Amino acid sequence: MNETFDLIPLLPEIFVFGMACVILLVDLYRAPDSRSPAFVLTQLTLIGAAVLSVLVADRTGAFYAGTFVADPLATLLKLATYGIAFFVFAYSRGYLAARGLLRSEYFALGLLGIVGMMVLASASHFLTLFLGLELLSLSLYAMVALQRDSALATEAAMKYFVLGAMASGMLLYGMSMLYGVTGSLEVAEVGRAIAGIEANDVVLILGLVFVIVGIAFKIGLVPFHMWVPDVYQGAPTAVTLYIGTAPELASFALVMRLLVGGLEDLAASWQDMLVILAVLSMALGNVVAIAQSSIKRMLAYSAISHMGFFLLGVLSATPEGYSAALFYVLTYAVMSLGAFGVVILLSRAGFDADALDDFKGLNQRSPWYAFVMLVLMFSLAGVPPTAGFYAKLLVIQSVVRVDLVWLAVASVLFAVIGAYYYLRIVKLMYFDEPEDRTAIEGSAGFRFLLSVNALLLIAVLPWIGDVIAWCSAAVGALP
Repeated sequence: MNETFDLIPLLPEIFVFGMACVILLVDLYRAPDSRSPAFVLTQLTLIGAAVLSVLVADRTGAFYAGTFVADPLATLLKLATYGIAFFVFAYSRGYLAARGLLRSEYFALGLLGIVGMMVLASASHFLTLFLGLELLSLSLYAMVALQRDSALATEAAMKYFVLGAMASGMLLYGMSMLYGVTGSLEVAEVGRAIAGIEANDVVLILGLVFVIVGIAFKIGLVPFHMWVPDVYQGAPTAVTLYIGTAPELASFALVMRLLVGGLEDLAASWQDMLVILAVLSMALGNVVAIAQSSIKRMLAYSAISHMGFFLLGVLSATPEGYSAALFYVLTYAVMSLGAFGVVILLSRAGFDADALDDFKGLNQRSPWYAFVMLVLMFSLAGVPPTAGFYAKLLVIQSVVRVDLVWLAVASVLFAVIGAYYYLRIVKLMYFDEPEDRTAIEGSAGFRFLLSVNALLLIAVLPWIGDVIAWCSAAVGALP
């Protein structure tokens, strides 16, 4: 069969996109007084997509005139995205229902965003990269504004949209300059063309700068981070949970496919840029997080600092560094998922557990969920023996191996500063009297998944070598 018409490698994307449309139609024709099947259909969609991704995993190679690539990295990122999204939707259900937001739009937009992430994971062409990124971004803009009667959510959505549009323009302009220099939009061809061009070509470097700025805007790196705290705080917590988890995997895909897959011969140039972005992100993220009284804003600045740590692995420009960055972003997605899950657990109808004071005395209200939050905070801080410690260790080791010892020392110092605001949550839970003694709500399924989420960060330790080996194999299979 001609590969142009071979749709088998694209089956997971087609399935998820089709089911997003089905969910909207089913909800449209259901009886007004009946329960929406959107949640169940969404979870079944994720399970079906995972099965399809495993079944087509052996169909590797470039497809559709080089616009789509199927390889172990794409499969790993897609499966991880399905798993994270499954937990996200499970955590969000009760929160949305209590606020009258349990509508098919949330799930359909969430699935369309996942399609964007899947396209990014398999993109091997500038057009495919941009298509996946914009599909994800447009879904996120609409999800932030889901709570239409909230001025805070509407303002956050507008800021996100305007700054996101600027980022898209910069990225697109950078890609157009690279096309002008290399004469190709295919990532692999761009890489081969750059190998024959002088590394100090002005137009080439200028295009690279615009690409880096666009990426930095999209993933919230300092000094292009201004949208992150407002969006995290202004969006409904269920949407913040979505934004702060699965799209981080798409960020890794964007960086790997664009910088490593196509522009690796310019590593000497983008390495210096990423060093600056990483140091600024770790510094500002960790320092400003200390001053926050909102848990969502604190986790927003925490996300900025973690993206700085993630860049350490990428800027090392070595296979070991890339695999360390992949392991880091997978671990961070699980940690962020659990942290926002606890915030949702402590929330109820008419009340969002957004203030740090809402965690006071949690050990007296529920010793088990205080312990769950303790594990999550320890892992985010990089305290052994959690998976977060090994994630930080690996990315720091990657910069030491390329003789950037000063950067490793700086990152350790910033990690120590960051430990303060994570441990402050632990202090509030265990050493302060509770201000709110209301019984903690949440379905049995939600509580079980949240417990699994946190314990996974410790239970994975005996197999952590295997997980790192999977990351290395996935990155090592890059063309």
